[in-house]
Amino acid sequence: MTIKLAFSTNAFKRFSLEDAIRSTASSGYTGIEILADIPHAYPPSFDDHEVASTRKLLSELGLAISNLNAFTLYAIGDVYHPSWIEPEEARRNQRLEHTLNCIALAKKLGIKHLSTEPGGPVYDPEISRSTLERLFLNNLQIAEKMAYKEGLQILIEPEPSLLIENSSQFLKFIRDIPSEFIGLNFDIGHFYCVREDPADLVSKLVEYTAHFHLEDISASREHNHLIPGLGAIDFREIFHAIDQTGYNGFVTVELYPYQENPEYAAKSAFDYLKRIIK
Repeated sequence: MTIKLAFSTNAFKRFSLEDAIRSTASSGYTGIEILADIPHAYPPSFDDHEVASTRKLLSELGLAISNLNAFTLYAIGDVYHPSWIEPEEARRNQRLEHTLNCIALAKKLGIKHLSTEPGGPVYDPEISRSTLERLFLNNLQIAEKMAYKEGLQILIEPEPSLLIENSSQFLKFIRDIPSEFIGLNFDIGHFYCVREDPADLVSKLVEYTAHFHLEDISASREHNHLIPGLGAIDFREIFHAIDQTGYNGFVTVELYPYQENPEYAAKSAFDYLKRIIK
C-alpha cells in the first residue's frame, strides 16, 4: 500500500509544539498535522519567527505537514464555538476571521489545506436546516475567495451531532459550492459513528477528499476516539479502498483524548497501523 501516516498535535496540548513534533518523528511518522489553536499554532500569536523555526525543525526531522487543523477555537471559545452558524453575527465573524488567519498561516507553512468544522452544533431545533446551511455557506464563500487567491483548500469535516454529520448531508451541501478550493476532510471514525461504512464511502467521496483523519471507534459507535486496534473499525479494508483510488496524501491519526499519554498513543497507533500497511 502507498498509505502515508501522520499524527495530529492536538493530542499534545500539554506539550509545546516543538516537543509534539519531536515525539511524532520519534514514533516513526513521516507527517504531522499542526493544531491552529492554543497552545500550538494559534495564528495571532504564532509569529514569523515561530513559522521559520517550525519549518526548520520539520525539515531536520524529515516530517511533512499533513494538514492544518483549524477546527477547534479554545483560544477564544471551545471545541465548537464560535462556529459558522452562531446566532450572533459577531460570533460567526470570529470563526470567519480565524479561518482567514489560518489560510494565511497555512500559506506561510507551505500547507496545501486546512480542516474546519461542518457548520457547528445546531443551537435551536426550531431554526430550519436550510437557514443554518445558508449561514455556513455565506461566510464559507468569503473564506473560499482567500483560499482561491492563496491556492489552497478548506476542508469540511463532518462530525456526529453537528450540522453536517454524514455523507449525504455533505454531498448536498458541497454541490452548492462549485469550487475546487472547498473539499472534504474524510474522518474515518466520524462516518463510522453515524453508521456509515467508511470503506464504501471512499470511492463515493473521492472527488472531494483531500485528507483523511483516522481513529478507532468502539462497536457501540459512540463518538470517542480510540487508539487503532482498540475498537471495531476494519482499517485493512479501508486502507485497501483508499489505495484503490490512487490517493497519495496523508492519513492523519487523531487521538486528542489521550492528553495524559500522547507519546504512548502515537507510538501504539503507528505500530498497529504499520503492520496493516505492510
